Amino acid sequence: MFIKQLSVFIENRQGRLEEVTEALVQEKVNILSLSMADTTEYGMLRMIVSNPETAKDALRDKGFSAMLTDVIAVKLQDKVGELHKMTHILCSKGLNIEYMYALASANRVAMIVKASDGEAAAKAITEGGLELYSYEDMCE
Repeated sequence: MFIKQLSVFIENRQGRLEEVTEALVQEKVNILSLSMADTTEYGMLRMIVSNPETAKDALRDKGFSAMLTDVIAVKLQDKVGELHKMTHILCSKGLNIEYMYALASANRVAMIVKASDGEAAAKAITEGGLELYSYEDMCE
């Protein structure tokens, strides 16, 4: 039901993102999806990767602050109203979406979602008629 998201705090300066990607390449970790937000001095890089534990350890070895968080990957159809359906389901159960970002490939479209209560969000999504991707689904 949950997938592991890798979160990395990075300084907002030239070359830091390249250092992250280099560390992942050295460990043969594939980035499946990412989101990056910044402030003046720091950024938050959130990623779904092919091997979260290996990625976290590799980045910590390079001096980065990295952690794993449970998120859900909601399977969506590529059509009008799908995102609204998901947000309506969560809102109707009193759940807050803390953040979300897209993951899309030739064979899948998903929203990666961190909700105020992950267990309740996963239950609401499936009871509301949508599906969740497993980690194995994401890596296919």
